[in-house]
Formats: sequence, structure tokens, C-alpha cells
Amino acid sequence: MILTEADPPPYKDDPLEPGPSRPVSYQDHATGILVDIPEIHVPDGGELPPPEFTPYEAESFQTSDGCTVSHDGHLNTDGEALYRFLLSESTKHPVFQLHCSGSHSETRYRRVDHRESDGRIRTRTESFTETVQDFNFYIDASNLAGPIHWSVDDLEPAYRGAMVREVETSEGNCRTTKRSENKRFKAWVEDRTARGLPPWVGSGAAFAQGMSLDAPVLRSSKTLRQWADIYCASPKILKEFVYEKVVYGWNIRQLENAVRAVIVAAPYRGDITVEFITSANKVYVRPDNRLSRLLSNKWFKFLTIVLLIFPFIWLFKRFHAQGGGTWSVCGGAYSLKSWAHEEPEPTDVSVSKTVASSSTDPSPPSRRLVGTTEGAWFRRWQSTIGRAVVTRFQNSPSSAMYTTMEEDLPQAQILDGY
Repeated sequence: MILTEADPPPYKDDPLEPGPSRPVSYQDHATGILVDIPEIHVPDGGELPPPEFTPYEAESFQTSDGCTVSHDGHLNTDGEALYRFLLSESTKHPVFQLHCSGSHSETRYRRVDHRESDGRIRTRTESFTETVQDFNFYIDASNLAGPIHWSVDDLEPAYRGAMVREVETSEGNCRTTKRSENKRFKAWVEDRTARGLPPWVGSGAAFAQGMSLDAPVLRSSKTLRQWADIYCASPKILKEFVYEKVVYGWNIRQLENAVRAVIVAAPYRGDITVEFITSANKVYVRPDNRLSRLLSNKWFKFLTIVLLIFPFIWLFKRFHAQGGGTWSVCGGAYSLKSWAHEEPEPTDVSVSKTVASSSTDPSPPSRRLVGTTEGAWFRRWQSTIGRAVVTRFQNSPSSAMYTTMEEDLPQAQILDGY
């Protein structure tokens, strides 16, 4: 055989040499160069391991009051994705603040010139009333524990996929509640919030059971995941899933009365407003279509109201089979003060057997406090609230006070025992 310059030399196998095994080689027919193939570890079963799991980051935005709104299409078709998104959002605690404001009205006078019919200019005195803001401040009280995932009871009026409140019967069907039932339930929710009761206490009759340490918090016959699947299976165009974050634990009514008494004793005699405000407390999941996205814009919604278009949209949501529907059946609970079972300390086995044999009546389980009581919080902030009233202090919710005025003194921090 005659070789030309263009042809590569013939390939000859190298004799095997003793020693460690070498990687497999093959010849590139275009160049005649030997290329080594690196060894690839294949696990048992013959397949490569799957890639690491990456959490799905859903598209969402924040409203002016801190609530989360998502129009992500994947959350509207995959119940598992929606369920995990709600669990992820529940780790973001709501904002709980005390708002105190005081104002008074003053009557003031001004001189106004006006021209009469005869052409002469005359001056007269007019009186007007002006509201003067004396103080307006916010105190952050968002020292929360949680969340505890809860769901509404089947017999509790709630939005279960329609535009009206419903209850679920024993047969699994939904019945629209009457106006008297809704009115009675709303009154109970207001009283429950003012008393600081957890959201799974559905009525006054269930108070004892709901306040026990082992009370069931998932009261619905369906799980949170099942509710997510039901929402995703709905073909409604303007549907909405609402996850509500509820703060509980303090008797808000009594605490507001105590704060109001401090302001009056400052002394102050104007118009007083004392209220606890919860923000960033809801998560909304809505469909991924143009109309739903536009209605999430408050300016577009205001424009439809001015142009009398929104009433027709509401009628479509209310009466059309594929119009609108709301699911507001679950949420997260965040406690300011709660009680938990006290874990017993480990003791010697022989001693525990002796104590158990000597006592016939089991002792009641002990409890431990989780969080801060409203009395301890009030004692800490009492002097600061009175001083803020006297100094006419004002701030905004974004710059709420997190520490008392005494704690802000750097000179006091270096004192022994402060």
C-alpha cells in the first residue's frame, strides 16, 4: 500500500503495559489523534442522579399596605405550586402596630374684601374651623410567633368559591348563608379580634374547646392542599384565592382602653384615636389574564367606577358561571401571647417510679408562656406614650418606634444593672 502525504499513518494498538487501568481511547478518523474518554460514574440502576431541586419563584408584587398579589399562571394550574407558595408566604410575618393620634378644633377669623353692587369694596370678618393635629405616632408591636396554619369550620360562613358566603353541609354541598347568619358571624369576628382569640374559635359556644392547648386548628373537612387543587381546577376568569394572616393573643379592647387612659392623664383633652392596625396580612392569588391584572391596579379600578363600568364587571362576576369566585378558607395565625405544654425535666428513673407509686392522682400538666403579656408590654411603653403626647411627637407607619425612649439613651446603656 502506497501512502501519500494527505493520508494519516496507520493506527497500531499499543501493547498493554502492567499498572493501573487507563481510560478508554478512541481514534478521531479526521485527524488520527487519540482522544481519552474520562471515566463516568454510573450509580446502581444505570441512571444519573436527578438535578438538585430548585424552589419555584412565583411572580408577585406588593400593594401599598404590604399585601402580596400574584398573577402567576403556574399558581393557577398547579395545586402543589400554589400550596408551596402559600407556605412560603406564611413565613413573612404581618406588621402589627399601635396608632395613637390626637387633634382639636380651633375657630379662627379672617378679613375678606368683597365688592358690593354699588361698586364699593367693603371688608368683613369671617370665621372658620380648622383641625390641628397635636400628636400622631406609631409603635411597632410585631413580636410575633408562628405561623400556625388554620382553616375555617364547615359550618362557618366563608367564601368557598362563590361571590357569597356559604357553609358546607354534611353531604358535601354548599349552602348560601342568610343575611342574619352573616351579620351574627361578623359580630362574633369583631368580638373575637377585640378579645385576642385565635381564628379557629368559630363561635362563642366553641370557646372552651378552641382555647385548649390541644385544640384542632384545621377545622375544615378539606386540607389546605385540597383547597388549592379546587381553586386551580376552577375555570372562572376572575377567581381569587385569599390567604389571611391573623394576629391573636392580646385583649386588644382592654389594652386600647389602658393606652387611652394614659393619654388622658398626660394630660390631654382633645379628640383621641387609639387603634391597633395590622398590615401586610393577606396574600392574593388571581388568574393570569389581562382583565384580572387590570383590576388589580387601583387606578384602573377607580377609573371603571367613575365611568360606571365596574357595576357591569361586578354583575359578570356575581352571576356568570365563569365569572368570579373567592376562596377565603384558610390562613396563618401569629401569636403575641400563647401557652404551650411545659416539657418535664429529665429525672432519675428510680426516683420517678417512687413518686409515681406514692401518688394516685395525676398532677395537671404545667404550661409555659410563649411571647409577652399585654400588661408587660404596656408597662414598658407607658411612660413613652405619655411623653410622646406631651412633646407632640409625630411619625409615620414606616418609621414606627421599635424601642422606648428610655432604651434609646446610650448613656443609660453603659450603667451597671440598667
